Amino acid sequence: MVDANGETPGRSAESPGESLLEPELESRAASAVFDHDQPLKLGSGATLAPYQIAYQTYGALNEAKSNAVLVCHALTGDQHVANAHPITGKNGWWTTMVGPGRPIDTNRFFVICSNVIGGCMGTTGPESIHPETGLPYGLNFPVITIRDMVKAQANLIDRLEIDDLFCVIGGSMGGMQALQWAVSYPDRIFSAIPIATAARHSSQNIAFNEVGRQAIMADRDWHGGNYQRVNARPNKGLAVARMAAHITYLSEKALQVKFGRNLQDRDQITYGFEADFQIESYLRHQGFTFVDRFDANSYLYITRAMDYFDLEADCGGALSSAFKNTKTRFCIVSFTSDWLFPTSEARHIVHALNAAAANVSFVEINSDKGHDAFLLDEPEMFSTLRGFINSAAQARGLNS
Repeated sequence: MVDANGETPGRSAESPGESLLEPELESRAASAVFDHDQPLKLGSGATLAPYQIAYQTYGALNEAKSNAVLVCHALTGDQHVANAHPITGKNGWWTTMVGPGRPIDTNRFFVICSNVIGGCMGTTGPESIHPETGLPYGLNFPVITIRDMVKAQANLIDRLEIDDLFCVIGGSMGGMQALQWAVSYPDRIFSAIPIATAARHSSQNIAFNEVGRQAIMADRDWHGGNYQRVNARPNKGLAVARMAAHITYLSEKALQVKFGRNLQDRDQITYGFEADFQIESYLRHQGFTFVDRFDANSYLYITRAMDYFDLEADCGGALSSAFKNTKTRFCIVSFTSDWLFPTSEARHIVHALNAAAANVSFVEINSDKGHDAFLLDEPEMFSTLRGFINSAAQARGLNS
């Protein structure tokens, strides 16, 4: 088992890929800058201007501009979906899915992945410089929503002069974005693949996010969000937030099989508070390596955006009305051991799509890997998505 950070064992839904590098996939890094005359109007009522979106592309756009696929990243992911990460040097976070011959075949599709608004890998976020003060935004950065992230992505797609997307795909928070695309821009996406996600964040998930935020804000080096101004970083709080979140990405069985009660580099317990157990050492490693590539304030803002996500409330309490008359083809995927976004949440989306007479496929994949399963080697997921994508491509008139 390998985690999404590429740390062994396990792969967490939030970061770059494993340490054994695969052959480098040709990619192009770019940033789209939107000036004061192109403000991003946010759900909070605030506006953001100027702002920029950092993104990566892979493959080639066809003449008809009909083969574009937008990949949306999860909570602490970024735009480096299939290329070596510039900070960690490790594989992109979804090389199992994106690349030559993979289900999202870069020999066939033009793949775009952007860092979300509020992020910390080149897209404008709380660590960016406020144009009016010349200082980092910190908590002066406006609160954002999933809808705001998607609106910014739509502006990027406009900048690329692409009228509509063949597919929008993502897992976890990326799945939320895929759903929001289908609701906000139903005429601009031919197909949507939301994986291991929900139409709204549950109270349990909000609770876990709040624990992480409080850990960050309790760190003496947080300085009310202004830590950059005093050359400090709340690394301890951010590491604890990561540790707590990482537990939710795995299943109890996966933890038990891999770690059990095995001791870490010792024959007996120490009767102290060092990392006696392998699981303790693993979580500490996850936390401490995470702080090297992620901004604490971004963690606050992006988790808050997930908490506010509620498509059902946005459409008056009837989720089916959000998909009324949609022509988008959907493939909804869940995993049996995912307790962060359980299958019941996926079925709720499927029932709403059925009620709206939408074209929807659904698969629940048997896996003991928990929420992180969508980032791992899951042959059933690969074959399911390959089949759906090929079918949708044929309907779209794309050559194989």
